[in-house]
Amino acid sequence: VQLQASGGGLVQAGGSLSLSCAATGNIVSIQGMGWYRQVGGKQRELVARISSGGNTFYGDSVQGRFTVSRDSAKRTVYLQMSSLNPDDTAVYYCNVVALTATRLDDYWGQGTLVTVSS
Repeated sequence: VQLQASGGGLVQAGGSLSLSCAATGNIVSIQGMGWYRQVGGKQRELVARISSGGNTFYGDSVQGRFTVSRDSAKRTVYLQMSSLNPDDTAVYYCNVVALTATRLDDYWGQGTLVTVSS
């Protein structure tokens, strides 16, 4: 399973940005999909997740500002970010829990940098 993330970049505080992440490979089904972020050597933190049924969960710091969605047919998860502030600057990683022919496992994208300038 491979995850290809796109989007990210530089944005001014108060602005918006969108991320997307597509899963490819020998996938039988995808369960949870989501986004995490990491700053420097700090622990990776949850940003948002969405279940196969469409239930969403957000980290406290992004609640009300970010929206996670998915297109199951395209095996793609999206993250719409608004009202960005410098504290949102991080490398964002997409995550997928996918079932293949042999196992159910976690998969991670390569990370995409989001930089919010003040």
